[in-house]
Amino acid sequence: MHYLEFERPIAELEGKIVELRKLAEEDPSMDIDGEVERLQSRAGTLVADTYARLTPWQKVQVARHPGRPHFLDYARQILEDFTPLAGDRAFGEDQAVVAGLARFRGRPVAFIGQEKGNDTQSRIKHNFGSAMPEGYRKAARIFELADRFGLPVLSFADTAGAYPGVSAEERGQAEAIARSISAGLSVKTPFIATIIGEGMSGGAIAIAAASRVYMLEHSIYSVISPEGCASILWRSADKAQEAATALKITAQDLLELKVIDAIVPEPVGGAHRGPSDTIEAVADQIAAGLKEMEGISGEELLRQRRAKFLGIGRRL
Repeated sequence: MHYLEFERPIAELEGKIVELRKLAEEDPSMDIDGEVERLQSRAGTLVADTYARLTPWQKVQVARHPGRPHFLDYARQILEDFTPLAGDRAFGEDQAVVAGLARFRGRPVAFIGQEKGNDTQSRIKHNFGSAMPEGYRKAARIFELADRFGLPVLSFADTAGAYPGVSAEERGQAEAIARSISAGLSVKTPFIATIIGEGMSGGAIAIAAASRVYMLEHSIYSVISPEGCASILWRSADKAQEAATALKITAQDLLELKVIDAIVPEPVGGAHRGPSDTIEAVADQIAAGLKEMEGISGEELLRQRRAKFLGIGRRL
């Protein structure tokens, strides 16, 4: 397991358990059960205590944990008849945004997910989850398709931000993001967005202007990354920890500010310690959200969504 910097005491305890078990394999006469049980109890308590008092910067680290489940992990577990649609009908295909049609618990839906990849090859393929303009134009295409056929939309945001390179700017990155936001706001069907890891900048907002916005307990959501904010305000990324606190990027802060609608609990120790349980918890929250919106007309959904986002602007 990959341990984060603040998890060093946990790593030491769990490392001792592994060492004891290796010794017992070499010498079957050793009785280690009592000691292992004691260490496991201490490690479990330490994990629970550590994750109960995470700072905003530590939550940033957890949200970026490489073992955290990514969109395709969610798709494999909770989406049936998973059918990705490729291309933006203008330039080409973008692998950072995976979008198409599927069934969620038997119900036809449209989906949009940002995929980071989980090894070197897949990370390069998906551009580390940072989409080019064609990714957002593909998202807008899916929004329009869902609206035309009356399909609920499920989106899963997990990106450090849209790709900031010259090639993306040349192809109209800002316009593509704006068009995706507009298309999402215009959908006359239930639209649920879930922040499953990093929800940074317009790259995430482009697919998260939803009727219901949910966040995993240790995910983050902001108009800019802590490092980007620190570079602008203090001219140094070294101030990222202070920026993380000031930006109010945690799920708990954003629920209090009424920017999001609910927090999905993670297993003790973060989603990377229980990926399957995390994914199922997200699915249950999505199902509850869809049930809440049953029977609401398209025009009323639009009115509520408009009021939701205008209300955020007035409060903040």
